Amino acid sequence: MVDPIQLTRQLVDIESTTYHEAPAGEFLATYLASLGYHVERQPVQQPDLARTPGAGTGPRFNVFALPQEMVDKGIVPDVVFSTHMDTVPPFLGACREDETHLYGRGTCDAKGIIAAQIAAAEKLRVTGMPIGLLFVVGEERDSAGAKVANENPRGSRFLINGEPTDNRLALASKGALRVELFAHGRAAHSAYPELGESAIDKLLEALHDIQSLPLPVIEGIGDSTLNVGLIHGGRAPNVIADKAEAHILVRLVGPAEETKAAIVKAAAGRCEVVFSLELPFVRMRSFEGFDTMVAKFTTDIPALTAWGEPFLLGPGSIHVAHTPDEKINKQELLDCVELYVKLAKALTA
Repeated sequence: MVDPIQLTRQLVDIESTTYHEAPAGEFLATYLASLGYHVERQPVQQPDLARTPGAGTGPRFNVFALPQEMVDKGIVPDVVFSTHMDTVPPFLGACREDETHLYGRGTCDAKGIIAAQIAAAEKLRVTGMPIGLLFVVGEERDSAGAKVANENPRGSRFLINGEPTDNRLALASKGALRVELFAHGRAAHSAYPELGESAIDKLLEALHDIQSLPLPVIEGIGDSTLNVGLIHGGRAPNVIADKAEAHILVRLVGPAEETKAAIVKAAAGRCEVVFSLELPFVRMRSFEGFDTMVAKFTTDIPALTAWGEPFLLGPGSIHVAHTPDEKINKQELLDCVELYVKLAKALTA
């Protein structure tokens, strides 16, 4: 029998920040094999180090597992549980705990979820339900692992994806649009600004107009939001800046086309606009007997379209994910095992 609390501790002790997931993958592959699963490693390419500082150089792979008895009989899964192995940096060290909570990087996003899904799969396995497990890399950056998995689906009808939803079933998850603005100017001595052309001034003007744009709203779901997360440019205080750039993330409700067109128009004549990532807004259906929520964050679901109808459910709060205080309530973790079992049975009834 799988103890999800103990398994969470073990997983949190392993560093697996994005691009460095291999140790966690090896642990899971060995662990699942010991439980009698047929384990497949799906290789995922590392990004170019020159373009992605901090990328790893070693192997990187998804873990897909089916009970060996299913493989022997050629049975495909009805339901696949899936979440991600990678965490945001930095690694916070070994898992800590008190009477009620586990603390550390990945406790709720998403190593506690991995543990709960494995425990639920074991409970369903003894009932004879065809069940699978898919743990991917790269969710925190670009869904690289999910994209690889989507090229090789296994016939499942339902995908239960895990993210911190406070054990509530998500009715929708926002999309994501990553926008990069590049402004170009002409360098000059700052005592003679008329001889130059400030890229920073262009960028700031464009950002002001972009931040003033009305963004889509869907009643019952919420509004789109925009965050300017990174700005840099120029060379020195006494030099007119010849280049500047900003990186923006828009959390989308509804299609992206209208928002993209408005951003391009607002930046016209001042900045080059590059859309480096686009993940769509996703609606999902409710199920009787489950509390519901709307996920304001983005998941791997848009990149796993070939794995069946998606559902989003997991223990823990997104409000502490990605923070130095990341934690998960032990009872909530145990409760989610039963919720995963309940949902899988309801879907296949």
